[in-house]
Amino acid sequence: MRYVFPLILLLSACNSIYVKPNSLQVGTTVYADRGGYSMKRSVKQELEKRGYNVLVGKAKSVNDFGEDDIQLDTSYVPSNAKYIVKVKERSERLAPVWCAFNGFWWWNFNVSIADQDTGEELMTWRGRGCKNSSLRKLNSILDKMEK
Repeated sequence: MRYVFPLILLLSACNSIYVKPNSLQVGTTVYADRGGYSMKRSVKQELEKRGYNVLVGKAKSVNDFGEDDIQLDTSYVPSNAKYIVKVKERSERLAPVWCAFNGFWWWNFNVSIADQDTGEELMTWRGRGCKNSSLRKLNSILDKMEK
């Protein structure tokens, strides 16, 4: 019994979330960066399932330095994007013992959603967790954020 309290503290410290309730409007356009590991892809897929128009912008190669061997790959945020989603993540780790009944993969990530019109950050989430529990938490967060 004396080990239960420290374990609860350890598990509760895995996520730090700020959410502005009723701040997302379904059906609007969301900009999200290209690529990523599983969490970035999952956020984009979940937003699309919920009815958002998820765009990754148009790619453009820029050579501002005047030298042929220096190229910058950039993408532009579409002008009709209402929200911007940023996901920073580490590569997922296979955790067959810890996440045996919860998706088998351990994720470590930061997620932010901002309103492009106002510049206000609507959600920040610093999280670690197994795949399935992280996806359930994402759905719970989006439920609170949608109008």
